[in-house]
Amino acid sequence: MSRIDPLDPSKMDDVPGTVHLVDLEGTLIAKHSAEKGAQDIVLVPAPSNDPDDPLNWSPTRKGLATACMCVYTLMSGAASAMIYSVIEPIVADTGLTVGDLNAGTGYFFLLAGWGCLFWQPLALQYGKRPVYLISLLGIMGTQLWAPHINSNAQWIASRIVQGFFTAPIESLCEITVADLWFTHQRGRYMALYALFIVGSNSLAPVLAGFIDVGQGWQWVLYWSAIWQAIGFIFLFFFMEETNYNRQSVISQVSAAGSSESLSEKGVVSKPGLGINTVVGESEIGEVHGHSQTTYLDKLKLFRTDQLQQRNELLGMVIRPLKFLSFPVIFFAGFTYGANLVWFNVLNGSSPFAWLWDDSVADNILGTVSLVLASPPYNFAASSVGLSYLGPLIGTCIASAYTGFLGDWILVKLARRNNGIAESEHRLWLLLPQLLLLPFGLILWGVGAAHNVHWFGLIFGIGTIGCMATIGCQVSINYCIDSYRALGGDAIVTVILVRNTMSFAIGYGLTPWVTNMGLQNAFIVAAFAAIVQAGSFLVMIWRGKKWRISSVPRYLKYVEVMRAAGMIH
Repeated sequence: MSRIDPLDPSKMDDVPGTVHLVDLEGTLIAKHSAEKGAQDIVLVPAPSNDPDDPLNWSPTRKGLATACMCVYTLMSGAASAMIYSVIEPIVADTGLTVGDLNAGTGYFFLLAGWGCLFWQPLALQYGKRPVYLISLLGIMGTQLWAPHINSNAQWIASRIVQGFFTAPIESLCEITVADLWFTHQRGRYMALYALFIVGSNSLAPVLAGFIDVGQGWQWVLYWSAIWQAIGFIFLFFFMEETNYNRQSVISQVSAAGSSESLSEKGVVSKPGLGINTVVGESEIGEVHGHSQTTYLDKLKLFRTDQLQQRNELLGMVIRPLKFLSFPVIFFAGFTYGANLVWFNVLNGSSPFAWLWDDSVADNILGTVSLVLASPPYNFAASSVGLSYLGPLIGTCIASAYTGFLGDWILVKLARRNNGIAESEHRLWLLLPQLLLLPFGLILWGVGAAHNVHWFGLIFGIGTIGCMATIGCQVSINYCIDSYRALGGDAIVTVILVRNTMSFAIGYGLTPWVTNMGLQNAFIVAAFAAIVQAGSFLVMIWRGKKWRISSVPRYLKYVEVMRAAGMIH
């Protein structure tokens, strides 16, 4: 019997982001989860019958692919944050100012965002595996270059190049997760990715502080290069390609035939659900047979079928810019960017700015380092590094919250909604931000202005780290849940908005804090955070209507990608 994909976007009444996730009556002809206690959950997106379809891989094979993605995220993410706790030694040794370091970091984030327009189309067209490997090699080169820099121009150039090669961490990992895991599982593995990307940024300064004490700041970067090499070797031997042409899955839907032919088989369509649903006998999502892919095949950088696909590189470069007009995608990018801004607030403000000359105070990087290394705290470099454990602990809490609790909430709300899951359901996870995000900002800013005990500051940045991580994870999930078939392009749009915001805020934040004073600035920031955190309520109210209005354009782009065999 032909099977119906519950997320087939080929019908005009199908709303992207609205899926029949729970088979309450046990009557849907669609593959169901084989997990204990979850057999009524429909597998979305629908897997094929091919054992080499990443959605059908064994738990071990999926786990190894996910581990490779995490290793890449850990290594490349750590490289971007290694200098945060060793700013003062770099300034003293190179003659660069903190403003120079800050400007370089701004260009790094700008290229890490806009570089996605180069790497993401290549990954979707020719394969994710070679892009991951080239990225690690490029980052390793910049880490070997940086210790020998002795001018601002060289520093800016190195950060631009590093940002360009780091770009895949921003948009490719999320799509790898979507390649491997179903909608009802995606939250926990997206949370794992976020744990590694934010955790690497928190853990790297901890290690860097001790390396600086024992070997000097140059070896902070040399060790980073060594870790990139280790990551490259691990990925080369264990990472598989996860691109898979889903044209064969879509063709099963097309082959389902007319309503008349279905009726002849005793199958009746359910009208009015806004999704493709067929009533009949359900099927457990188990695939029999063995993979035909050998280990040597897995080591190849390029697959023949991908090299023979129609070239869609230009379209994949232009489309993310067009997606700026999709309200849901723009909101996801804005939310992601706004939550990173709160990290930038920490990096662009210091209660001790007046202690330095104007050129240093103009652009202050790594506030945690500068605050805790100055009176009355006087932390050593190693102790400053340990302070980043606060955001790391916050990130762990946020990942557990958005991952396991997030997936549970999605299924729970779907059961209450006649089995139908809406992409806006995950947005309720943002509710704690309304209270805890302004709390963390006030505790950090006002507390630092009044020289509170150091634990209060660490607790404050830990709270900000937790809330910001929740915002980042939920926004990414919302985007992919809403436009899964075009997730590779949509994520690039999200990252463009996010990193452009991060780049722009770096130039206005420090003067704002300096002119207003630390206490007043962070009180204003707290109220701004309440408004930003509450914006998800607008999407709860209007999100689905905006998704419905985007259907014609969405389907047009899906058809283009489907014709080229690029629906992964």
